[in-house]
Amino acid sequence: MERERAVGVMSALWSVGAGLLLLLLWVRHRGLEAVLVHHRWVFVCFFLMPLSILFDIYYHLRAWAVWRFHSAPRQHAQRVRHIQEQVREWKKEGSKRYMCTGRPGWLTVSLRVGKYKKTHKNIMINLMDVLEVDTERQVVRVEPLVTMGQLTAYLNPMGWTIPVVPELDDLTVGGLIMGTGIESSSHIYGLFQHICVAYELVLADGSLVRCTPTENSDLFYAVPWSCGTLGFLVAAEIKMIPAKKYVKIHYEPVRGLQKICEKFTEESKKKENNFVEGLMYSLDEAVIMTGVLTDEPEQSKINRIGNYYKPWFFKHVETYLKADRTGVEYIPSRHYYHRHTRSIFWELQDIIPFGNNPVFRYLFGWMVPPKISLLKLTQGEAIRKLYEQHHVVQDMLVPIKSLEKSIQTFHVDLNVYPIWLCPFILPNNPGMVHPKGNETELYVDIGAYGEPKSKQFEARASMRQMEKFVRSVHGFQMLYADCYMTREEFWDMFDGSLYHKLREEMNCKDAFPEVYDKICKAARH
Repeated sequence: MERERAVGVMSALWSVGAGLLLLLLWVRHRGLEAVLVHHRWVFVCFFLMPLSILFDIYYHLRAWAVWRFHSAPRQHAQRVRHIQEQVREWKKEGSKRYMCTGRPGWLTVSLRVGKYKKTHKNIMINLMDVLEVDTERQVVRVEPLVTMGQLTAYLNPMGWTIPVVPELDDLTVGGLIMGTGIESSSHIYGLFQHICVAYELVLADGSLVRCTPTENSDLFYAVPWSCGTLGFLVAAEIKMIPAKKYVKIHYEPVRGLQKICEKFTEESKKKENNFVEGLMYSLDEAVIMTGVLTDEPEQSKINRIGNYYKPWFFKHVETYLKADRTGVEYIPSRHYYHRHTRSIFWELQDIIPFGNNPVFRYLFGWMVPPKISLLKLTQGEAIRKLYEQHHVVQDMLVPIKSLEKSIQTFHVDLNVYPIWLCPFILPNNPGMVHPKGNETELYVDIGAYGEPKSKQFEARASMRQMEKFVRSVHGFQMLYADCYMTREEFWDMFDGSLYHKLREEMNCKDAFPEVYDKICKAARH
């Protein structure tokens, strides 16, 4: 019996070894670059997906160890002091170079390549733990590298969640504050920055400062969208709300652009909707989804959409459009919060064309998605240039009153579908992003991710045309994406008055680059 088992194991190992050998011979024959560009799914399926699993296992074990031994709160102050020491050391060296975080550029979710990491002074910031859950104040205190997947997994079993849970498990609190974040609950709560009640930063002089709407308020309102150019975020306090077990989702297909915009606007204004989202599959076809939190589902209508063998969410939603029918489902809350994670919205279909095939889902779906950071690390110059010229990943934030005109512009300049529609309320707070008037205004995030089908698409020219349009309606471009604006155009889109005032007062000009120089292509090339 033992001998037969040993023979079986050896046979399996020989099969795997032979398969890998054949794969390596084929890669050698075709050339590694050709395989990475034209057959990227081979590399992703056989290498990146297993490696992503190992990454996840490491971070889950680490999170368990932190929870088990309560090391995070004890070590947080020590880690912050280490950051302060690094900043003071930089000052002693003569402040010759700008500073930036030492986190490798490939680990970020942004597709942009951060070349500044090679020339700036790297400050190591190893802060990735949940520090405290204060149920009386309904606030959770976290370090900046805590991810959305980590935070929801930590809070949900306690009966809590945060009001805005931006999509994708790997998005970090620091990235969502220094950049921005949004979710289908944002029509009630605003952007991610609007659910934060306090930030703690190490400034250019090495001092540690806490800021809130009433304490160091100028800094509190200037930090969002500053991309780490005012100081190093070391902790944040975020509002919590009681969690419920399910989200009751109503799917409604709508046809005709005018009707789509009217229906989406109407639902976005209803506060009884906990969630509002739209997916457009063509210029005149969409599914509008509204959701309500509940603890009492209809058992026959529960859909655990986050299970690895389930269809990708955007494909599941499309079935209601194709069947031309409305529908109601109950999705477990955590599955809903991360409903687009497995397919990275719809980006994964360009990398693994057969990824939504039932056979693939059942056999390999548990390894999906590959880590975005690993996709970046292994993309190479050829793929990076290919993506830059023939692929868009953009989120444009425009007033909802300009929605119809905006979608028409997206269609003409890009022609990328599906398009993601997510409403959000934008209060008239100080800072880089606020409405043109003096009152809170309803905006919408229009997300375009994929290969443009527009015949006249040319990356730089087309995106500059899009940016010009967004400025004309007093909209904003998310700064994780490629930005082609000149400095004058950039500060026409964003309000830099408070930002520049603080950079002057806090002596940031020798310590950190201006946000434009850090993120815009015109400044980086």
